[in-house]
Amino acid sequence: VILVDDLRYDEFGAGGHPYMQTPHIDRLAAEGALFERAFHTTPICSPNRASIMTGQYASRHGVIDNVARGAMSHRLPNYHLALQKLGYETAHIGKWHMGNDGMPRPGYDYWVSYDGHGRIVDPKLNHDGKYVQHSGYITDLMNGLAVDFLEKKRAKPFALLFAHKAVHPDAEQAADGTVAFGKLGGYIPAERHQGLYRDAVFPKTPNMMSYAEVVKQKPAWKEIFELRSLEGSRQLLGAIHAGEQEEIRLRARMMAAVDEGVGQILAALAKTGQLDNTVIIFLSDNGYFFGEHGLGPERRFAYEEGIRSPFLIRFKNRIKPGSRFRDLVICQDIAPTLIELAGGRPGPQIQGRSLVPLFANRPVKWRKSFLAEYWAEQAYPWLIGMTYKAVRTDRYKLIHWVNRGKAGELDELYDLEKDPWELKNLIASRAHAPVREKLRHELRRLASEALGL
Repeated sequence: VILVDDLRYDEFGAGGHPYMQTPHIDRLAAEGALFERAFHTTPICSPNRASIMTGQYASRHGVIDNVARGAMSHRLPNYHLALQKLGYETAHIGKWHMGNDGMPRPGYDYWVSYDGHGRIVDPKLNHDGKYVQHSGYITDLMNGLAVDFLEKKRAKPFALLFAHKAVHPDAEQAADGTVAFGKLGGYIPAERHQGLYRDAVFPKTPNMMSYAEVVKQKPAWKEIFELRSLEGSRQLLGAIHAGEQEEIRLRARMMAAVDEGVGQILAALAKTGQLDNTVIIFLSDNGYFFGEHGLGPERRFAYEEGIRSPFLIRFKNRIKPGSRFRDLVICQDIAPTLIELAGGRPGPQIQGRSLVPLFANRPVKWRKSFLAEYWAEQAYPWLIGMTYKAVRTDRYKLIHWVNRGKAGELDELYDLEKDPWELKNLIASRAHAPVREKLRHELRRLASEALGL
């Protein structure tokens, strides 16, 4: 499993990026499957990573924000624990970010991580409980460690979670979740890639709007944008080039080293004769906004740019090359998929669904909706009070702001078929009253199920 930090669903070549070149990641799509509608259910680092590893909603596993949750992360029913019981050698290489220490967690025979967000240049890495100072660019170092693990001779099958630092910027995170960024807004490409994509332009989309335009359809955001305009907020947002073309270019330059690493992994698996018998999953831990709905640098909210994920699977034994899936897939589906492919049976605590039945390209009874949820944080002033529960179906999305407005008056309803940019809020539309009430009922059902009730 290759997990990239903060990568948007369209932030690679095969995903539709207008100029980023990612030939090795694109190869995964060409030789496997691209899931066009894959989603994060709590689009922020720690909660979503816990959801990937447990197959559970954040309501169930309890990691609901980025505040230091080290003790809790030792108790997660991580799918690697199940794979160990099935005879697999398991490894974690890269970012953990559930708790600020990089010490080993249960479920892994081999461990390399770092404290908090880590450093992009000359990082200190924790190798199986011992901190070691390294010199060099973190993506290159991590790529090398992953290749070394894959080329190791072993008697057991293996499972590797390879979690990149990229494309998250260099940052210092306090225990309360607040973050400070370094130079260039913290984005630091490898030196060899710093000249890429000069003057390249990411095209403006219809939902890249001013604050004034946004609040006409999204009144819950009025106070949030006022808080974002305060001097301290402006300084932070300015430091990271929020929503600017240079931010998008810097991220694309950082992805060049990630793509090189995917190529090295494919080559290592081919060299050792393991490529076609290895399941490779590529995804992100949350989305990211480039100024859509007036947002950036953000990933926490239930609009498509925040909750959609790049999601590729290559597995020659089961998946037809070039497959495209439109089914609603969530990150919780990874754990049961890998457990089933390893010969096990997902436990009753897992809330995701195995993707294996989809691989045959035959009609499958599949989910028609899923829950997205977020709990207000203290990390930035504009996040206070922004708790939401949302339901997304094939066609519609309802966002319920838990702490704002009366009787759902500030909620949002979108017809994604007619309004894919989520510009027209239909919450007060009489014509859509039946849809609104049906979705509210579905939201209550999903929220209850997420809690395990």
